[in-house]
Amino acid sequence: MFAELPILSLLIWGPVVGGIWVLYAGDRQEETVKTLALIISVVTFLLSTLLYIDFNINTHEMQFVEFSYWIETFNINYHLGVDGIAMPLIILTTFMTVLVILAGWEVIEKRISQYLAAFLIMEGLMIGVFASMDAMLFYVFWEAMLIPMFLIIGIWGGPRRVYATIKFFLYTFLGSVFMLVAFLYLYSQSGTFNIAELQLLPLGLGAQKLIFIAFLLAFAVKIPMWPVHTWLPDAHVEAPTGGSVILAAILLKLGGYGFLRFSLPITPDASQYFDTMMIVLSLIAIVYIGFVALVQQDMKKLIAYSSISHMGFVTLGFFVGFSIYAATGSTEGSVFALEGSMVQMISHGFISGALFLCVGVMYDRVHSREIKDYGGVVNTMPHFAAFMMLFAMANSGLPGTSGFVGEFVIIISSYQASFWIAFLAASTLILGAAYTLWMYKRVIFGDVANDNIAELKDINRRETFILSALAIAVLFFGLYPAPLFDAMHPTLEHLFEHLLQTKTIL
Repeated sequence: MFAELPILSLLIWGPVVGGIWVLYAGDRQEETVKTLALIISVVTFLLSTLLYIDFNINTHEMQFVEFSYWIETFNINYHLGVDGIAMPLIILTTFMTVLVILAGWEVIEKRISQYLAAFLIMEGLMIGVFASMDAMLFYVFWEAMLIPMFLIIGIWGGPRRVYATIKFFLYTFLGSVFMLVAFLYLYSQSGTFNIAELQLLPLGLGAQKLIFIAFLLAFAVKIPMWPVHTWLPDAHVEAPTGGSVILAAILLKLGGYGFLRFSLPITPDASQYFDTMMIVLSLIAIVYIGFVALVQQDMKKLIAYSSISHMGFVTLGFFVGFSIYAATGSTEGSVFALEGSMVQMISHGFISGALFLCVGVMYDRVHSREIKDYGGVVNTMPHFAAFMMLFAMANSGLPGTSGFVGEFVIIISSYQASFWIAFLAASTLILGAAYTLWMYKRVIFGDVANDNIAELKDINRRETFILSALAIAVLFFGLYPAPLFDAMHPTLEHLFEHLLQTKTIL
């Protein structure tokens, strides 16, 4: 019904043009600027829901395809489309942007139009990454979205924002340079940047290894995987609340998306060759970073390390599939692991975003993120405490929340490959509960710690709406994840079948 509309172009360029409009409006009429930014973000979200309404869940083919010639000399085209991998991530992006615009409504006091415009422009660029079917178009969007986030942290961040922004930019930009080199090599071998054609390009194992490493340097930094994760805690601590939310909920998912779109299908032999290394790195992130999170005294830094640990499940699910197939000879468990990774990415977007918003609510009132400065918050903010309890439980993997579904699926799938992989992965259910609930206990429960806590006021209607929207999402997908599984299953099943057909090792 809506397939003939250029929905993807509207989703990409609507927020970009809207952001420029907001930027042009300036700060002379702040309420008008805020309302305009909110309307643009809400319209973009509603438009993105058309992708789901008219999405055919029975095919792995790209849908809502748009094609225009761009740079014909090098066969670079404006080529867009979505499948079961990209569609949920695009809707997650538009949903979280609405909440981020609302979250900054009363908090940001300087350069409000520039702040809102940066998020709107970044929204369009992130959607462009998910929708690109041309590798160079993907790269342009991938690099361009660094600029708004660089400005968000650098202008509205904390005292060490300059250090954090430079570290963030250098890590992500330098990793992306290797990805560009890989794209240029693939172009030299195929004469095209069309991603679907690159996925069918026959390559020797030696070439695949080098291309896989090039992709790994770009995507591992973005997720981020251990040991290239050190930029994330600094970026989170210094970023304003909205920046932390988008960074955790969307930007980290771009690395996972890159593995599914490029690393696995283009270099299937190298993906299996390096699968043990990737599994080990994922388990280190899950276990070691979990212990690191346990000793943090800054709430934002604790949640940042928690994100690294939980995103380790995503890469584990991607690469354990080869071991599952080798052990069982069946593709069902491997596809199930990929589905668990996708659900984990979506769920982590809701939960991590919610936790950073909760920290932001307290920081706006107390102006401290240190756990020692809190205690007894439930006495003065009971409604807020209830919301934060739900998100803390979800972060711990409580059954009935979305945080349980992805992790449980990956653990069950991993068991088919190795008991010890599943055992180490399952340790996050203990570690996650330890650092999350210990933080919650020290911050929320107990006697009122000081006068600042005694004077706190509970969340207002705007904050209640934001946290309620996230709570509904966490509970809905925790109790009924079928819409996600139904949408992504054909695409991920086809992806793994493609791996087996193009591989030469198995």
